[in-house]
Amino acid sequence: MKTLAVFCGSSKGASTVYLEAAIKLGKELAKRNITLVYGGACVGIMGAVADSVLEAGGKVIGVMPSFLEKREISHKNLTELIVVDSMHERKAKMAELADGFIALPGGPGTLEEFFEIFTWAQLGLHHKPCGLLNINHYYDPLVALFNHMSDEQFLHEKYRSMALVDVEPNGLLDQFNTYEPPTVKSFITEKQT
Repeated sequence: MKTLAVFCGSSKGASTVYLEAAIKLGKELAKRNITLVYGGACVGIMGAVADSVLEAGGKVIGVMPSFLEKREISHKNLTELIVVDSMHERKAKMAELADGFIALPGGPGTLEEFFEIFTWAQLGLHHKPCGLLNINHYYDPLVALFNHMSDEQFLHEKYRSMALVDVEPNGLLDQFNTYEPPTVKSFITEKQT
């Protein structure tokens, strides 16, 4: 794994534990020589993870839509900042660049980004690992919801297992290194003539 996309909040969160864990993840990415791809902001958890990668000598690629450049305060010291026209282009570019995806705590935008990339994996559009860094048990309710979806047969167990979860960056990255995607049945059928 050479490049990892991280979805996370542009806020710091209610506890310093979120920033501390983002910094820990950034250091681990740099230590493992994994380039960070993220939303490009210098604020909140987004800024913390980027700063920690850069401070540890790693590479960071930010991807930000032009209309958010001032609102999210784009990071000026990245290895590379890619400015795109829309949120759709941002997600597509991050997906293109990344070998895997991690969601740190964040709000609806973070969840939307994670769910889209997780859905793409279910559909077989990519075979890259998707994980939740469950800092301070932030994602416990989501993990419970995944389990409920599976119990109620709205999410096949083999797809539920595609959402890797750990409370520590090392543990999650180790799971990424050994990830074997399940066989996904193609939803595309050929037109019959």
